[in-house]
Amino acid sequence: MAYAATAGGLTAAAPAAPGVLALQRALVWLVGASGAIVFIEPSPYEIVTLLATVAFFATGLRLKLAFMPLVGLLFLLNLGYTISAIPLLDRSEVANWIATSWYMAVTVVFFAMVASEDTAARLDMLRRGLVAGAMVASLAGIGGYFHLVPGGHDLLTLYERARGTFKDPNVFGAFLILPALLVLQSVVSDPFGKALRNAIAFAVIALAILLAFSRAAWGGLVLTAAFMLALMVLTSQSRAQRARIVTITVVAAILGAMLIAVLLSFDSIAEMFKQRASFDQSYDEGRFGRFGRHILGADMALDLPFGIGPLQFHRYFPEDTHNSYLNAFMSGGWLSGVCYPALVFTTVVMGFRHLLVRVPWQRCYLAIFAAFLGTVGESFIIDTDHWRHFWMMLGAMWGMIAAAQAHKASTSSYPSQAPTSPP
Repeated sequence: MAYAATAGGLTAAAPAAPGVLALQRALVWLVGASGAIVFIEPSPYEIVTLLATVAFFATGLRLKLAFMPLVGLLFLLNLGYTISAIPLLDRSEVANWIATSWYMAVTVVFFAMVASEDTAARLDMLRRGLVAGAMVASLAGIGGYFHLVPGGHDLLTLYERARGTFKDPNVFGAFLILPALLVLQSVVSDPFGKALRNAIAFAVIALAILLAFSRAAWGGLVLTAAFMLALMVLTSQSRAQRARIVTITVVAAILGAMLIAVLLSFDSIAEMFKQRASFDQSYDEGRFGRFGRHILGADMALDLPFGIGPLQFHRYFPEDTHNSYLNAFMSGGWLSGVCYPALVFTTVVMGFRHLLVRVPWQRCYLAIFAAFLGTVGESFIIDTDHWRHFWMMLGAMWGMIAAAQAHKASTSSYPSQAPTSPP
């Protein structure tokens, strides 16, 4: 018998038929894989996620009371956007932006509900799908960058930076971080054969991130990987496992440095790397540079309770906000400006509180939380508010947290069912 957390405790959930479970898990895999192909609109991700939502609801997906704060914050966030956009809805790009925001909110709730039941199996399928999609996107980006795909250089690169199956190299690099963490976990903890296969996958994904020449993605991969590996060491129950994680991490770091040194021997890569690695970028500096705009925009937001509407910031400044928290204020006024960080940082706080909870899916939880936390930090310097994988991770966090609460309650009521060790 399965159990689900509610505001008042546990309620029994009818077990699904094996065929239904198999269909649901296959759809989760397909959603994860389709997230890597978003250079066309509507993207396969939108279509697959919509079909999966309909299929899950038709087979018994339930909205738990634990998700009411999530639903409330998402509703208020998008209500603020919509109110601010009313004078601008005759513009197709603004109407599309609002529709996309509401759609992203629906996907958050969908992922929360999906991850809250049959959690371990569905997260495993999501992991497999994300890695499969990431490999396709990575190979496309690498092939395009090195002219290995006939006619693919213009399609798969932008400004001599790999973008793979994405529109933008920065989003391409950011998307690949979570799959990279998932395969890295296998490298440091699984048997040799599986670890070797995932080591090859990690090398491919890491190379694609490097060739995206996104400073945020470079730093994000290093920091989130270090954070996740530290958590894995902290939560490991055997000294041998901890030693293996530390040893393989050191070896991987050395091999990674050697690979970068080899790549930098190519003049074109070295020149782009030098240019992108510099902190002295013209669009970051000055009164109207990235950080100057943050200060001026924040001052402006204090006087505009209804904001200026979506996609309007560039009418006042040379470029967009490049700060998701500021963009919430400017696009949706004070209502969205308060609700967006409230939603994000409430999730972060709850995520930290559940880091050490022993659940069968703890390993996947650590990877998703590390990648999510990295994107939260990245949101201070880039607009992430329409990144599909960001909302997927946010929804998955709520679902995993609800499942962890149910798991703790069920194991305390039925101690014989409690797991003896983490995965």
